[in-house]
Amino acid sequence: MNFLKPERTILTKFLPDLDEKLAQIPLLEMEKPQNPAIKIFRELGGPGLLIPTKYKGLGATPVEAVRIQRAIASRAPSLAIATTMHHFSVATIVEMIAQGSGTGLEWMLLEAIAKQNLYVASGFAEGRTGTGILTPNMQVKRTADGITVSGNKKPCSLSVSMDLLTASVSIPSESGDNSKLAVVIIPTTNASGIERRPFWTNSVLAGAESDEIILHDVKVPEQLISYTGNAENLDYIQTRGFLWFEMLISASYLGIASALVERTIAAGKGTPSERTILAIEVEGAMAALEGLAQSMIVSDSNQGSDQLARALFVRYAVQGAIERVTAHAVELLGGMAFISSPEVAYLFTASRPLAFHPPSRLSISPGLDKYLAGETLLIQ
Repeated sequence: MNFLKPERTILTKFLPDLDEKLAQIPLLEMEKPQNPAIKIFRELGGPGLLIPTKYKGLGATPVEAVRIQRAIASRAPSLAIATTMHHFSVATIVEMIAQGSGTGLEWMLLEAIAKQNLYVASGFAEGRTGTGILTPNMQVKRTADGITVSGNKKPCSLSVSMDLLTASVSIPSESGDNSKLAVVIIPTTNASGIERRPFWTNSVLAGAESDEIILHDVKVPEQLISYTGNAENLDYIQTRGFLWFEMLISASYLGIASALVERTIAAGKGTPSERTILAIEVEGAMAALEGLAQSMIVSDSNQGSDQLARALFVRYAVQGAIERVTAHAVELLGGMAFISSPEVAYLFTASRPLAFHPPSRLSISPGLDKYLAGETLLIQ
């Protein structure tokens, strides 16, 4: 089948055995807690996917990354969602190095992640009522040799398998009259003060290990603190990280929707015109994502309000395409397929949570409306 062939070809180039291994495992087995997919991805070197080759990683470009995420999601939705959070954290560290930010030791961390296949969980802020999505939600206290961090993150993907946790924090100055925004990197293996609590009670995407992480005065030495800017401003590194997240999470959910389209094509359901319309929708959405990814490669000078707006327009276009395609594909597959195959119902449901990732379409629409009229886009 030619559908999804380009994406699976790229996946095989970087991780030669992954697609075959995932295809051999029943879908619903990979969607359960303690599923084998996360372990397989680690064993095959997946954690180093976005790390440049000079730091011993696989060096995938943004375009290759979105194709790989779509391919993985078409086989193992929970794995794609979980690894999106890992890649987002890794990409943020890579951007720090590129901008000369941080401590200068981040390259050693990247090499360790690539060589040891370490998983990095994201403790960055989520959307919360009354706060911006970039507002740090961790409490910080200064110590003689660094800081202590307290707070929680829920849901936190890879909460069981993580080796490192990244989080945004606002660190008060020694005088206490202002603060600096920073990213902290917390080793989690055998660390004291880190608690895991059950949180994700839905069976959909349960394999992503998205439970609650609680930090109780966790010590972070100064060398694991990377200062990125002022808390009031969305600086270059934050912007790039935001673009990576929107791009990869959209590709992942598009991959889940693509799995339903693939089943419709393979079963020959509907008319040739109806099946083609499904492909037109998902391939058009994928082309938009690839265009966004390509813009991250060819230009790093336009990463402000315009680039953020473009990323959000693409994300919501993909979101809309997913909503239309999955509903149509399930209709074409028919009631008996829905009744007899739990995979059809599962994929339909698992493709929808893109709408829940921040910023929601409803919350950002006023800002996008003002942007279209000529104002600067603010992400809050």
